Amino acid sequence: MAELKKQIASGKIAPVYFFQGSESWLKEEIETQLKAAIFPSENEAALNTLVLYGPDLTLGQIISTASEYPMFTEKKLVIVRQFDKLKKVTGKTESQRQENSLLRFLSDPPSFAVLVLDADEVEKKELEKAPYKHLKAFRHDFGAIKNADLFAAERAKEAGWEFDPDALKTFSAYIEPSSRLICQEIEKLTLFASSGKRADRRITLDDVCDCVGISRRYNVFELEKAIVGKNLRQCSGIALMIMEQEGQKEGLMNIVRYLTTFFLRIWKLQAPGARQLSLQETAALLGMYGRQEFFAKNYLGYARQFSVAETEKAIRALRDADAALKGIIPSPDDKFTLLKLMQQLFS
Repeated sequence: MAELKKQIASGKIAPVYFFQGSESWLKEEIETQLKAAIFPSENEAALNTLVLYGPDLTLGQIISTASEYPMFTEKKLVIVRQFDKLKKVTGKTESQRQENSLLRFLSDPPSFAVLVLDADEVEKKELEKAPYKHLKAFRHDFGAIKNADLFAAERAKEAGWEFDPDALKTFSAYIEPSSRLICQEIEKLTLFASSGKRADRRITLDDVCDCVGISRRYNVFELEKAIVGKNLRQCSGIALMIMEQEGQKEGLMNIVRYLTTFFLRIWKLQAPGARQLSLQETAALLGMYGRQEFFAKNYLGYARQFSVAETEKAIRALRDADAALKGIIPSPDDKFTLLKLMQQLFS
């Protein structure tokens, strides 16, 4: 994505873009950048940007619209949302005719149009079929955020800020791994932190706790300490307080997400040869980058405190708790799911 932004900023605008993936915020961000690069003003952009929706149109209608000359300017931007849900056509002949119209358009795209085809996550096997296979050269993937901490650190850096290690750890544990939510929360965080007129432009743990609304006493890090100490009563108490503060379901989701990452990292370090890695290599193995490498050595200790059997049992228990949250496994309520999880972690 950084390379794509760089190309647009330098004026290298492609005639066609095929965006696919679930991160709509990032796609919208690129579309905004395209508007700024193509049009001299926001008014021009508003007048000459056409937003269409896949379920309302066939592929042929989209190509026809993109091929029409703009009326009031040299360029126009056509954005097609839900491109993965195009209106169906009947008959192989008509389907082939529309596919051919796409191929003709791609072989000689008009100089006056920029066409953005925006699809949700498309299955890998579907990407090898028409029309997607013809768009391979124009494709940019916007898959789900896998490392919320790394993404948050990069976005803060782009804004001229840097997270303290414990602040980043706390933030990424409590925020849903969504680019939209992460970017919105970072914007709030930087506004909050800058109100203190500090010179170092650092986001501290206090900033995160105060702005995001996290208890300093009952949070996933205190829960982590209790789990490492294998204190069932303390773990259950802290976890119940987290649910009380954050809402039953949301609190439990945060706990399950955090502990799944926690035990998966331990499991990785229990693999043969993993403990012979350098600290930097260990951090990379655990998906901990930048200032988060500071915490990698903690996990080396945790890997010695849990047996492989305990770790694998914990991962299975967390998988069951996640299934209960999603309604796949029956459970009376979220508190029952939580307490059952805690029992399974230490039984």
